[in-house]
Amino acid sequence: MIYSTLPHTDIEVSKICLGTMTWGNQNTEVEGHEQMDYALENGVNFFDTAELYSIPAHPDRKSNTEKVIGTWFKKTGNRDKIILASKIAGKAEFTKFIRTTGINRDSIIEAVEGSLQRLQTDYIDLYQIHWPDRNTNYFGQRGYNHDTLDHWEDNIHQILETFRDLIREGKIRHVGISNETPWGTMRFLEESKVHASLPRMITIQNPYNLLNRQFEVGLSEISLREKIGLLAYSPLGFGVLSGKYLGDRRPDGARITLFPNYKRYSSEVAVKATQKYYELAQQNDLSLAQMALAYVNTRPFLTSNIIGATSMKQLKENMASIDVKLSEEVLQGIEAIHNEFPNPSP
Repeated sequence: MIYSTLPHTDIEVSKICLGTMTWGNQNTEVEGHEQMDYALENGVNFFDTAELYSIPAHPDRKSNTEKVIGTWFKKTGNRDKIILASKIAGKAEFTKFIRTTGINRDSIIEAVEGSLQRLQTDYIDLYQIHWPDRNTNYFGQRGYNHDTLDHWEDNIHQILETFRDLIREGKIRHVGISNETPWGTMRFLEESKVHASLPRMITIQNPYNLLNRQFEVGLSEISLREKIGLLAYSPLGFGVLSGKYLGDRRPDGARITLFPNYKRYSSEVAVKATQKYYELAQQNDLSLAQMALAYVNTRPFLTSNIIGATSMKQLKENMASIDVKLSEEVLQGIEAIHNEFPNPSP
């Protein structure tokens, strides 16, 4: 395993982070425990979860994933071996069963307390805002349409004050953002620069993969200059970049088979790009999944690559990508395809 340092800390995290959002729906508790056992045995010390998981979000599955992690901590006593990240859900139609108040002081405290109880731990190493409360473009929205009637209250100072208080209480150690834009990222960073007592966002968890490299536009410069590390999620684009859906295949139990509304990486152009990437991988004796993950691993702004799997076979293949070194020929081939099909899946 290769390790990175969480920016502005002395905490070492594995370059491969174990994503957990299928546990409690597509995966059972037993399977989740098996994945955590294998990951830890093979050098992965960084787990990412959220109060929203498992997905798709549903009242009957509320926070199931955190519960699975909590029972593993209790069973194994391995809490001190893991750097644990979780998130507070933002305001949305599909999160009304969690809360309707958005992200403010009371909701953050409620969310942290709930996560601590389910995770059966006294602290969370990295606590993140899952997505912005304000009207902006994320979750597949390509452009920003300003709504003059959106009277969003800029409560970033209050959010950071709340995080500061929770850090002082020892309930969280560090904070991060997710699904953020360049404006939102700099707004958080500037607030903590102006007010020295406020904690600094140290990571940003955004999508990044061969079909969606929009992080490179704006956010990559912020990441490198401001030292806010990318935690790349969906590095396989809902599994599309494994190639298993090519030829209109829909394997039993696969995410897009079960949840066909997950179309973000399945447009006509995205399928064409995926086919090209698949052919490039085959020409170089690589699996598409390992080539796609290995590419993410090479990015200079990456702190950790969040992989997810519904089977142990997938997990082993995905984790092994850390040992895959892409040749200059492959890297040039990836750039050629990207130039032909730039960011088909924002």
